[in-house]
Amino acid sequence: MLADIPIREPVHSIQPGDEWRVEQGIAGVELYLIDETKKGDQGGTHEISEKPPVTDDGLAKDELPGWNGYVEWEDYPDKKKLAHEILISQKFPPPPEFQLEQIPGTNPVLEGVRWKKWHRAIGGRLKNIPEESWDIVLKEKDPNMLHLLQFPYNGEPPKRLVTEHDVTPNPLHFIRNHGGIPSIDPTAWFLRLEGLVKTPKKLTLSDLQDTTRFPRMERLVTIQCSGTRRIEQIGLYAGEGDEMINAPWAEGAIGTARYVGVSLKKVIKDCGGLVDGAQHLELVGADTYFKMNEVMNYAVSVPWSKVRAHEVLLVWEMNGEQLPKIHGAPVRAVVLGYIGARSVKWLYRITAIKEPSRAPVQSREYLYFNQQVGKHNQRWTDGIQIQEMPVSSAIMAPWNKQVVIHEGKISVKGWAYSGGGRWPERVEVSADGGFSWYMVPVENLSPKHKYAWRTWHTQVPCDVEGWIELVVRCWDNSLRYPTEVRNAWNWGLHVTSSAHRVRIYSVNKSRERTRARLEEFEKRGISFVPITRPTEFPYMSWDEYEEYFAKNGPRDVEV
Repeated sequence: MLADIPIREPVHSIQPGDEWRVEQGIAGVELYLIDETKKGDQGGTHEISEKPPVTDDGLAKDELPGWNGYVEWEDYPDKKKLAHEILISQKFPPPPEFQLEQIPGTNPVLEGVRWKKWHRAIGGRLKNIPEESWDIVLKEKDPNMLHLLQFPYNGEPPKRLVTEHDVTPNPLHFIRNHGGIPSIDPTAWFLRLEGLVKTPKKLTLSDLQDTTRFPRMERLVTIQCSGTRRIEQIGLYAGEGDEMINAPWAEGAIGTARYVGVSLKKVIKDCGGLVDGAQHLELVGADTYFKMNEVMNYAVSVPWSKVRAHEVLLVWEMNGEQLPKIHGAPVRAVVLGYIGARSVKWLYRITAIKEPSRAPVQSREYLYFNQQVGKHNQRWTDGIQIQEMPVSSAIMAPWNKQVVIHEGKISVKGWAYSGGGRWPERVEVSADGGFSWYMVPVENLSPKHKYAWRTWHTQVPCDVEGWIELVVRCWDNSLRYPTEVRNAWNWGLHVTSSAHRVRIYSVNKSRERTRARLEEFEKRGISFVPITRPTEFPYMSWDEYEEYFAKNGPRDVEV
């Protein structure tokens, strides 16, 4: 060692094991708050008096014979009040962190511990609902499904299977549940029609299937969650992080199926029509929902104008089969062109009302906020109610960070969709980040339908090697086209309508040197991936090295 360089002293202290992860934002959940408006110690603890938890194991019971897992809350205000007292008397864990921390690499990705504990705290019939619901998931859904949330169940198919079929097979159709899964005997089921209708009624499944009373309707319908592609917004900026409301959906929270049922308009007409200024229909499901220490049945509403246009169906058949339990059997609502949250599963009550429902899913959730609105200042009245999804598209293959070997053209496939009864007219793909666009040939698009997606596939010219960015965009018949993810970001992480971008590593085998190198890898039995792994054999011989510089001059020159 040179004499003028001091010998480094032994290290006696080390950086805390996770400090680098924290300061680089990798473990962002551990970052402390900086409050420049306060001086001095900002810590401190507050004593909270402990009270014994309230319990009542007889509170939640099956409401009706043959309605397994259905607990009625809306008819019993005192019952809801007691459930609230039970919840506020107990402590529950916070939601898991999946935005400021890395998303778990497990399947199920998230367990839903809070939701399970809420059900068990209420007890009675709800105690075992999480386990019963999971059994139904394993029975009815494809084993390839990505289980984003075990309970309430939220799951989507893997990318490779999302557009495998123009019509999504039932076991592969995504599921976005807000509670447990009831098991209701179709022969015991009935629908309550109440509120501001001339003649309130109860209709059985046999009544609805009586074609002399209700003409049968069949529609091909795409249902999409407003959180589809949420993972892209999370990758940009963190937002609200409820593991169920803000589940980290990828591109598979969309599916298309052929439904058979009847128009809700005809059912309302059978009740003599609306009276006393009714303008909305509240749809209520048999599943139990939790919100801010309150317990209720899942409920949303749709405007009468939507019903009047025959765009709200009551269905009992999905892709030629009896509606699966997990998809809302015996009867669910399918609201054409609206987000999936409005298509209530396990439907049992429809109430005609004057104003939109005050139920939380309608009035406090699924709201689109200005980007300056967040945890510190949001009000429900500041959000735009999300009903129709804007035009959107996504690349299903290849995948982000994937290495693609090709000969000047890259095969790309995906889906395109627009809500509100609009449809994709043109899909374009770029291989240079959005500078040059290539239209997907019309013959490579699935047929047009008013309320359904179009799947597509194409080949994009690409001479470039190295990292490139594939981008897809589409126009619908209203000439709407997507924005960028920065413009789409919002606190609830809804409606990722941006052009979908996928970064891949391009290896053009039509180039002679590339072809020779790939043959060398194959000859040696060495995998080309992962692309980051250093090559363990020489890139060239020393003879080739010397020959090159003898011909082209040295690396360095003196003058």
